[in-house]
Amino acid sequence: MQGVLSGFAVIAVVIGVGYALGRGGHLGEHGREVLTRLAFHVASPALLFTMLARADLSVIFSARLLVTAMSTAAVAGVFVAVGAVRGWGVGRTTIGALCSSYVNSGNLGIPIAVYVLGDASLVAPVLLFQLIGVTPVALTVLDLSGEGAEGSLWRRLLTPLRNPIAVGSLAGVTVSASGLSIPGPVLDPLTLIGNMSVPAVLLAFGISLCGSTMPGRGPDRFPVLLSVALKSVGQPAAAWAMASGVFGLHGAQLLDVVVTSALPAAQNLFTYASSYGVGERLARDSILLSTAASVPVLVVVAALLG
Repeated sequence: MQGVLSGFAVIAVVIGVGYALGRGGHLGEHGREVLTRLAFHVASPALLFTMLARADLSVIFSARLLVTAMSTAAVAGVFVAVGAVRGWGVGRTTIGALCSSYVNSGNLGIPIAVYVLGDASLVAPVLLFQLIGVTPVALTVLDLSGEGAEGSLWRRLLTPLRNPIAVGSLAGVTVSASGLSIPGPVLDPLTLIGNMSVPAVLLAFGISLCGSTMPGRGPDRFPVLLSVALKSVGQPAAAWAMASGVFGLHGAQLLDVVVTSALPAAQNLFTYASSYGVGERLARDSILLSTAASVPVLVVVAALLG
């Protein structure tokens, strides 16, 4: 328990440093964007590749993946049902369902996995399931709903394969499955680059907290609050019930799946909403509120299961 709380303290301190940098303008007007792009396009793919290339695939393709899939479907299904009854529209309901179930496994998930769970590869089942399973389905629904952005359906379906984090993860899994041994001169630079991922993400997140407007107001208030409740409480509760009751997970394995399910909504969901011109405020406010709510939720989960 002390180690888990210590891990959250480390994350909080680095986020605080990022906030201070943002308030003082020390990294300039585009500091957050540069750090985010560095982490997304370079450091995080390198970190996941080096971790997964040496990972035991039985940890990745296990009951944890089924728990992730089932808990995701459960909370997304609740939002879709409410959206259908209240007539929110296919596009808006799809964005809300994603905000209710699509966790921030790439940005916050990696540092939490490193500092709290002790292994970045533990986010891989969630990351791969979302990028290769959930994203194509959601984008196909948005395309077929007639509310899509420009671009062919095949281009939308192949979007995850152009994602650098997905490519890094899949490459690492491929190396691990093949049994290949990566030479030191190749692996060492990638490891050094990957070590930038966690601090860059946390500093960028801290900077992003500067000047944020109050979310959860206006006509999207109810769908925003519903998605935040499902994401922050419903999904980790569903993951706990399925992991312990159906699959008999306990100890560290149970903690892993519940912590990853309690992560907030992913920031790239706002990119999807903006690209399709639907549910943009819903996505923005849901991400902000679920991120704020995730802190006490993760502390409670760690206290109960750690």
